[in-house]
Amino acid sequence: MSCWNKLHEWHRAGVWDCVLEVLLARLHKADKIDWRRAVLDSSSVGAVHGGEETGPSPVDRAKSGSEHHVLTDARGISLVARVIRVNRNDVTQAKRLIEATPPVRGKRGRSRRRPRALHAGRGYDSDEVRRWLIARGIRPVIARRNTARGSGLGRYRWVVERTHA
Repeated sequence: MSCWNKLHEWHRAGVWDCVLEVLLARLHKADKIDWRRAVLDSSSVGAVHGGEETGPSPVDRAKSGSEHHVLTDARGISLVARVIRVNRNDVTQAKRLIEATPPVRGKRGRSRRRPRALHAGRGYDSDEVRRWLIARGIRPVIARRNTARGSGLGRYRWVVERTHA
């Protein structure tokens, strides 16, 4: 319990966000971040002890749970990770995660914040999100709802699934 309390205290103090920014800057300086595309996905997990960001899971007999949304680069390096209550539409988190991408320093010139393209599954399908991405210079590659499987996005999206694992 002491470890959990310390980790929670560090989270509230913003330690993890600072650590992520330093790591991303070092990776960017070493040309290890692939900005050609970002990949977005979510994963539902149980929350045994509950908490602020939990809710009744629709797939686990309404037990307490949360959803982890992760935005990675093309290689699977986490750029942003957020925890929200379950039972929220994935599409509501797409803008939030893109905007939460920290400025990645490490090289001369302006910091990077945006990938060239965003790959995401059907849960993020929305014309509003597509227009929002295009206005920011990001090409949306999002699977359409109610279409046949086999869009070919899996060949790019596996990196974020590996990151979740």
